[in-house]
Amino acid sequence: MADIKFEIKSEIGYISESPKGWKKELNLISWNDKEPKYDLRDWSPDHQKMGKGVTLTREELKNLKEILNQIEL
Repeated sequence: MADIKFEIKSEIGYISESPKGWKKELNLISWNDKEPKYDLRDWSPDHQKMGKGVTLTREELKNLKEILNQIEL
């Protein structure tokens, strides 16, 4: 499996933290030197290991925000 190169451009915030110290974070990340995308996934405390996640373009994030704003919690 090829190495995945990533650079966290901006740490936006975290949603939760597991008992092991991993945090579910929203970050702006450049994957393999490509245009940065918004990324939601679990990260180890040192950001060297990651869990599965989802990446979103700015437009997709805007659409998600509109959907979330319609949900009554």
